[in-house]
Amino acid sequence: MNIGTAKPTAEEMQGIPHHMLDIIEPWEDFSVGKYCEMATPIVDDILARGKTAIIVGGTGLYMDALIRGNSFAPCPSTGCREKLEERLQHEGLEALIEELRSIDPVALQKSQNNPRRIIRALEVFQETGETITAHNERTAALPPRFDPLWIGVDYVNRQDLYDRIDLRVELMVKDGLLDEIRQVLSSGIPEKATAMQAIGYKEF
Repeated sequence: MNIGTAKPTAEEMQGIPHHMLDIIEPWEDFSVGKYCEMATPIVDDILARGKTAIIVGGTGLYMDALIRGNSFAPCPSTGCREKLEERLQHEGLEALIEELRSIDPVALQKSQNNPRRIIRALEVFQETGETITAHNERTAALPPRFDPLWIGVDYVNRQDLYDRIDLRVELMVKDGLLDEIRQVLSSGIPEKATAMQAIGYKEF
């Protein structure tokens, strides 16, 4: 999944060490918790050597969680999630929504009826006895693990940004994005796999 993720080429890296590329297979499940678990020791090692870690790309959620040093509600393989997914198939989303509404209405509001988020919120409560809202509030009150300098690019004219996004999509398609997506799907990866929910893949 090189084109849709805008993975840097060896030439673009210019000999600068890059981390967290090609760390899992497209069919593997991944989460912000797993990302922080893998990335934190790397950042710690870079800083321990007196170097500067530059955290780039991905979603703001992942970067913010890494910098804050958020702890994540445990997600043991007890079969709880699988049972909730079975209920989703047999009882429908509305049944899970009603259950979450009675447990954690704040999480329900933030879920925007996203089945993955609803299942996650129910899973955390069933596994820990603590709502995901209470967990998030508790971890948000902790001081951040790292002290970052945030650097971003902004546009005075938003249309310039939209034009750049349109151009980027056109270039990705020209470079073979659709063939890349077909190849990934033909390898047997389901459309609902985590990797296929990434922007640029799920839309096509």
